[in-house]
Parts: sequence; C-alpha cells; structure tokens
Amino acid sequence: MTSKKSSTPSPESIARANRQRVAAEEGVQAMAEVERQALAVRKNMQRLRALREAKAAEAVSDEPAAGKAVAKPKRKKPPSKVTPAS
Repeated sequence: MTSKKSSTPSPESIARANRQRVAAEEGVQAMAEVERQALAVRKNMQRLRALREAKAAEAVSDEPAAGKAVAKPKRKKPPSKVTPAS
C-alpha cells in the first residue's frame, strides 16, 4: 500500500505545527524572563555587596587603637537543673 502526500496539509498536521510554533514562542519568552530575573538578582547582589563592604570599612575605621585591649564581658553559665528527690 503506497500513500501519496497531498499538497494540502491535514488538520492534525496544521494543529501540530501551530502547537510547535506557540511552544517555541513561549520558550523564547520564558528564556527572556529568566535572563531578566538573573540580571535583577545580580544587580541586587552587587548593591548588597557594596553596602556590606562600606559597613565593614566603617567598622574598621571605628575600631579602637591596636594597643588597647577591649575586655569582653564574661557570659554567665545558666543555673544547673536540680531534680527533686522522690
């Protein structure tokens, strides 16, 4: 049994071609959205890094002189739990 290809496409092949076209367009849009989000994340990371570095530089300049030692307050131990005798 031989089948000839007709010059007009079948409705199924038209529908399939349309689905493929729509999927390709949506894929391009999705990739563009992912790139936009990645760019926004990188930009925010750069902003936060600059803030963190500025804060660290300010903390270094506000430290006391190297010759002076700053005593840390000692932490108190929590009281031990006493269990009542039965």
